[in-house]
Formats: sequence, C-alpha cells, structure tokens
Amino acid sequence: MQFNSFLFILCFLPLVLLGYFTLGRVHPVWSKFVLIGASLFFYAYAEPRTLLPLGLSLLVNYIFSKLLESEKLRWRRFFLAVPVCINAALLLYFKYLNFAITNYNALFHTDHALKTLLLPVGISFFTFQQIAYLVSVYRKELLKADLIDYLTYITYFPKLLMGPLMEPVDFVEQLNDLDRKKINWDNLACGVKIFSFGLFKKVMLADTFAAAVAWGYSNLGVATAMDWLLVMLFYTFEIYFDFSGYCDMAMGISGSFGLELPLNFDSPYRAANILEFWKGWHITLTRFFTKYLYIPLGGNRKGRWRTYWNCLLVFVISGLWHGEGINFLIWGLMHGGLYVLTRWLLDMRGTKERREGKLCHGVKVFLTFLYVNAAWVFFRAADPGEAISLFRIMLSGKGGRLNWNLAGCFNLDEFWYVIKVLHLDSWQYAHYILMLLLLALLLLLIFFAPSAVNYTKKVKPGIGNGIVMAVLFVWSVLSLSGVSTFLYVNF
Repeated sequence: MQFNSFLFILCFLPLVLLGYFTLGRVHPVWSKFVLIGASLFFYAYAEPRTLLPLGLSLLVNYIFSKLLESEKLRWRRFFLAVPVCINAALLLYFKYLNFAITNYNALFHTDHALKTLLLPVGISFFTFQQIAYLVSVYRKELLKADLIDYLTYITYFPKLLMGPLMEPVDFVEQLNDLDRKKINWDNLACGVKIFSFGLFKKVMLADTFAAAVAWGYSNLGVATAMDWLLVMLFYTFEIYFDFSGYCDMAMGISGSFGLELPLNFDSPYRAANILEFWKGWHITLTRFFTKYLYIPLGGNRKGRWRTYWNCLLVFVISGLWHGEGINFLIWGLMHGGLYVLTRWLLDMRGTKERREGKLCHGVKVFLTFLYVNAAWVFFRAADPGEAISLFRIMLSGKGGRLNWNLAGCFNLDEFWYVIKVLHLDSWQYAHYILMLLLLALLLLLIFFAPSAVNYTKKVKPGIGNGIVMAVLFVWSVLSLSGVSTFLYVNF
C-alpha cells in the first residue's frame, strides 16, 4: 500500500485514526495494538509473503534485546554484535546476493545462475531501526525492552517503508505520553496541511517529471544535448519532490496521531557546499551513519587524515546502501570525495569567519547544485556506461530543437485549460513555453520559498491557507491515476 492511493487516503487512514483515538480512550495499550495491526496490514497488503522475513526479524531482535536488558549478562558486547551481524547479513543477502553473483561471473568468466529472491519492502529501513533499538537497550537509553513498544516502534507504518529513521527513546516517550492519546484538532489540521503539500509534490510534480525522465532514458539515441540537459534537471526535480513529498506525507500522517517524526528533508538544494547539502538531504540517514558508523570508526578523534578516511568510507557505504550497482558506488564516491575535499579546504582555512557577498554565496549554491545534478546522472543511469554516454551527448552540443515528445510529457489537463483560456491552442510553441514557465516557478520555490513543514508551522490557520490546502488536496486526489511508487521504496 502506498500513501498516494485512494485506498490509503479515503479508507485506511481515516479508519486507523478513528480506531486509534477511540480505543485509546478505553485503554492506552489498545491504541498501540491498533497501530501494530494497521502497520502489519499496510506492510503486507501488496505481498503477504513479506510478513515472514519481517516477523522473523522482529522475533530474533526482540529476543536479543531482552538478553541485553539483563544486568547479569556476561559478554554483553558479544550479544550486541551477534544480532547486529545477523541484521547486516540478511540485508546483504536480500539486496546484494545477485549483485555479487553478477560481478563474480564477470570477473571469473563463470555462469552461476541468479537467485530468485523476494526482496522485503523497506528492509534497509527496518533493519537500521532494529540496530538502533538494540544499541539503545545496550546503552541503557531504554530501561526496558517492552514487547508492545518494540513492535510499535519497528512497524509504525508512517516510517516503515522509507523512514525517517527515528531514535527509539524519542518514539517510545511520545508513544507513552497519555496527553498524545487524546485527539488534538490543531495537530490533525496541521497534519492534513503537511500531508496535502506532500501529496501535491508527489502526484502533480514528481510523477510529471518522472514521465519526462522516463522518456529521456528510453530515447537515448534521438535526444539532443538540450534534451539531456533538461532531462538531467528533470530528474533532479523528480527525486527532490518525490522524497520531500514522501517526508511531508509521513510527517503529516504521524502528526495526525500526535506523534512527531524527526525532520528528514530541509531545502538541500540551497546548500552552498556539499556539507550543507547533507545537512538537508535525508537528515536522519546522515545522523544514523554518524552515530552508528562514523563515531565507532573513530570519528574525528584519531587525527585529520583518519577523519577524512572515515568520511569517505561512510559515503561509499551510503552509496552502496542506495543500490547494488557500480553507478551507486560512483555516486557515493562523488559525494564523499567532494565532502572530504571541502572539509580539507575548511580545515586549511581555519575557523576564522570570512564575510562573503550575496553574489559569491549565489555562485557557490549554483556550483553545488550543478555538481549534485551531475551526480544524480550516475544515480539514475542503469550503469556507468550509460551515464558517460549521456554526458558525452550533453557536452557534444548536438543540435536540434527541443523534442516535442519531451515537452509533451508536461501536457497536463490543467495546461490544456490555460492554453484554451489564453487562446494559445493554435501556437505550436505553447507547451514549450508553459514547460519553461513551470521550471522557472519551481526553481524559485526550491531556492527561495520556505519548506512545507516550516510554512505550516509559521503560518497561522486561516480561511485563505485553508482554501489553498483544500485545493491542493482535492486537485491531487482527483489526479490520482494509478499508484506510482516512491523512489526511495527501492532503496
């Protein structure tokens, strides 16, 4: 089940909210049972067989968490390492076994058959949450490994498939706060607003750009340099609105239950360097790798060059976490290499503050944005060869006007009405102009407008913004034409 479906919006979510607050008034524990049951149904709706690996993961990790809870347990570090290794092994098996077989065959000229595996949806995210829970129990951040709290934390459906990654102690404290069991109409209204923003981003923006990107990658031979420059930019928009849309929807859904999810996405394209970019993109994943990988490796405690190496290693692992192809490794190295270079330059400059004008800052933002665009090409391409071919086309200056089929991907019904009203239907360049106007508007929003979460928190409820939210929500729901998958569900 996806957030952007009629079933979820019109049936599942209202029923779960009703059950959560109604049964929560009878006894607080019943609200937890509602969330657990709803989350398992949400997870298994498309493929019930995925419940088996999830259930086994829940059972094994909870047993070890109970062992770690004991003060008398000897070799506690060993009993932490065992389940962490099991979780990592299962993740590697399901996500990277066929990748390993493919590369082994290529390297040693063998012909081993690929395995037919049922990849559990969201395995990367719930595996990381399992590790976080075990470590929290080990460090006594959680004084008791309660079964109901544990199941609710791991399976909580707003964050189950694609995050955000949340610290167990923060979630459990909110879950057991009795004041949050009472329906709060302000929280509900705020949640609906944020959800509406996210739904609009996904349905009207991300999915529209996805169609244009799909056309580009399906027509490698006929696309011009201008086509590919736009396709590169379109994918940058697609993944931005797809991921930020999901994060907004997850926060809006959870906020309706009175449970706050951590901010996971905060205007990353406004970054003036790659360090700032990763402070705004997938914030909780960065925080997870920092806490559970970077710091255990030594962090910045073992000298400057060891720090740089640790940073680079984290980005390599982050790249491979996103996908099993060599192109994801290159993407991780591109970000990690620039990250290390930027840190080195900042270290060389020292801590002395330097004033810079708006022009200089704008140039840095543009260059960072351009670099991120280039890295996304490797992220999206099927393999490094395809990515290099695309760069060759873009740099070749291969002429020709913008392909009509690419512009036609933006031929939305709403654009048709605009064209008719303005009497532009006889002008062959109307769709081109509207596409470019849309790009210009979205660039302004990305670089200058507040994020959906910040906007919702700052703007007081009123008739005007209420109407805007209602229009965005209804427009998005009416535009649902089948369920499109969020990009990060594949990672």
